[in-house]
Amino acid sequence: MTEQNYYSQVIELLRMEADAIACAAGRLRRDEVERAIKLLDSCAGKVVVVGVGKSGNIAGKIAATLTSTGTPSVYLHPSDALHGGIGVVKSEDVVIALSNSGETYELLEILPYLKYRQTAIIAIVGNLQSTLARRADVVLDASVDGEACPLNLAPTTSTTVALAIGDALAMTLMRVKGFQAEDFALNHPAGRLGKRLTLRVSDLMHAQECGPVVSRDATLLEVVGAISGGGLGAVNVVDETGRLIGIITDGDVRRALQKGKLADLESLRSADVMTPNPVLVTPDAMAYAALRLMEDRPSQISVLPVVDGEGSCVGLLRLHDIIRSGL
Repeated sequence: MTEQNYYSQVIELLRMEADAIACAAGRLRRDEVERAIKLLDSCAGKVVVVGVGKSGNIAGKIAATLTSTGTPSVYLHPSDALHGGIGVVKSEDVVIALSNSGETYELLEILPYLKYRQTAIIAIVGNLQSTLARRADVVLDASVDGEACPLNLAPTTSTTVALAIGDALAMTLMRVKGFQAEDFALNHPAGRLGKRLTLRVSDLMHAQECGPVVSRDATLLEVVGAISGGGLGAVNVVDETGRLIGIITDGDVRRALQKGKLADLESLRSADVMTPNPVLVTPDAMAYAALRLMEDRPSQISVLPVVDGEGSCVGLLRLHDIIRSGL
């Protein structure tokens, strides 16, 4: 093959696999698909996905997709099942079995033991006349006309079709179960989407005991001491009842020093230096919303006072803390 043919070959193979998925959509029987979805939706246990070799790799991916989208699932290798692993399968579970030939020895070996447990079996299979297809409760046709492999040997098109069917089942179950973005986030707490939909200000803020406050009459020296002691680059200003009336940042102190005369600095009080009525958040606000408050403005801010529903000061939230969380 010449170098200029590389591109055309890749495109041809991609189209071959895409066409195979399109053909699979036309082959699937409505009644079998509906039975599969009803079985999976009514499953009182978990979904156990089995397969060997390349089909095993696809089975693992399908199990992971099902689990992350609201349908608890595990992958079980048939060989492991024959040596004790089948103990994970219960009568209330549903098994999805993958095999292109439908005659995979290790997979067929576990079928009697699945039947003994009265576990329903959904087959994603490339041969509707195979042993697996005959013994399954539901059969989903994953047959292909040929593999993308030039030798028609390596599982390529067949595994792509099996994966696409598995994805289609999982995505349909999401809709049937009413699985929402918030549910997805709970299953992906380390991902950015998960953090955006779950992390709240209270998870990241510095509580009031970690960030001292000052009164409106505090001297500039007391303000500097409070900021230094808190180590947060800012301090909240509160009234006699603990309600927030302003915030003073390092920048506010620097600007006060630049504008004032040396002789006047001793008379400066918090009320003279603070930013009154600052932008603020509540502890139950989403951390991502707080990030947007800080950044989506003409002049960005790096710290937010946190107040409760009564307006009482409860802490500080820094932009640095949000960024460090990976949000």
